[in-house]
Amino acid sequence: MALDTAAVVAELRETFASGKTKSYEWRVSQFKAIVKLTDEHEKDIIEALRSDLNKPEHEAFVHEISGVKSSAKLAMKELRRWMTPEKAKTSLTTFPSSAEIVSEPLGVILVISTWNYPFLLSFEAVIGAIAAGNTVVLKPSEIAPAMSSLFSKLLGEYMDSSAVKVVEGAVPETTALLEQKWDKIIYTGSCKVGRIVAAAAAKHLTPVILELGGKCPVIVDTNINLKVAARRLISGKWGCNSGQTCVSPDYIITTKEFAPKLVDALARELEKFYGKEPLKSPDLSRIVNSSHFNRLTQLMDDKKVSGKIVHGGQRDKSNLKIAPTILLDVPADSLIMNEEIFGPLLPIITVDKVDEGFNVIKAREKPLAAYLFTNDKMLKEEFIGSVSAGGLSINETTLHCTILTLPFGGVGESGMGSYHGKYSFDAFSHKKPVLQRSFAGETAARYPPYTPEKLRFLKAFLAGDILGIFRALFGW
Repeated sequence: MALDTAAVVAELRETFASGKTKSYEWRVSQFKAIVKLTDEHEKDIIEALRSDLNKPEHEAFVHEISGVKSSAKLAMKELRRWMTPEKAKTSLTTFPSSAEIVSEPLGVILVISTWNYPFLLSFEAVIGAIAAGNTVVLKPSEIAPAMSSLFSKLLGEYMDSSAVKVVEGAVPETTALLEQKWDKIIYTGSCKVGRIVAAAAAKHLTPVILELGGKCPVIVDTNINLKVAARRLISGKWGCNSGQTCVSPDYIITTKEFAPKLVDALARELEKFYGKEPLKSPDLSRIVNSSHFNRLTQLMDDKKVSGKIVHGGQRDKSNLKIAPTILLDVPADSLIMNEEIFGPLLPIITVDKVDEGFNVIKAREKPLAAYLFTNDKMLKEEFIGSVSAGGLSINETTLHCTILTLPFGGVGESGMGSYHGKYSFDAFSHKKPVLQRSFAGETAARYPPYTPEKLRFLKAFLAGDILGIFRALFGW
């Protein structure tokens, strides 16, 4: 039976109109439900992530389960402060008066989630929508079917089903949802689908948050702790869902002289982490499906780069696994350098001087994340000042996304809008300005009939010209 998306939205609008979701108590009850769900079904969540992605339990807990609990607990702790109206200054024009900014919920929110971090990224957005007092539909990714099914089962059991709903399905269901009018849509995924979502939203003038991606670069200087840098690069690339992460390092820029040392350091640490036969490692996630596996093998088999593999390259099609793979001196016009990799392949391109890497980055679309490894203060300052990206990290990869006091979002083709922590609350709120005045403070100069004297008075008043005010009042 076809999904009646109009009925789903209508029920959520009715719930929102009742005012139930605006109360502090209701919002907190939903956060508590999320924490309880996570605690009581941790094994089920881990199993779903293993089924969909062969995600190691360690990564499932650290990257997804703990992240959801942290977001929910932060929202519980800070919600009263977030909801408190913010005082604003007024001016002489409205004297005597007071002003404040009231955060009010937008209404009904559509969350279209993704498959690579299906538990974390679904609940991060749902928590933000609830924190702001909205009702919400979660559309999990059909590419992670085990997690989608688990959401459908558990959210109905633990959360208020009149205000929070799950809609499963694939393209037809997502298309049907996008035909409805929403008060905001958040989508996480590819640029291609992001354009479809934005176009559908534009028909209703619905604002959107798009968390997309791009080629996230890493500049590696020579004056660093090479072992630590290599381990952090590996953690951000292969330790994050086998590179299937929007903020994973996509390519490295370093000097020709330093590149062999970097390759050796990466190779040594990779063997320590995943062994001599990484395809057999239980700590390496698999590629999500055969389509993505074939796409990645095509990148490796491109004639322009097939001879550039300096480490790894092994593949196991039956188990959808590709070993951590490093490619050195790949040409700029190769396939691998002209699309987001989103997998366990890491190209290295070389320059004569490390600061030439800034021009390489700036010649491309703005990435979702950019990274720099250096001890050079001037280089750090130039990186922060000249590289435009969704977020930056220095001497680290990906961890800036875990800091809930920092906004997470893209710029340019890597996305629009941001969320996380207070930024999630703000993302799903309307900041309503409120001015209050007494009946005192009247001045005839604002009302008709307009006269030259009134205009002189207003000009002097707005300029703070006391003498001019007296001249206008008394005809001096």
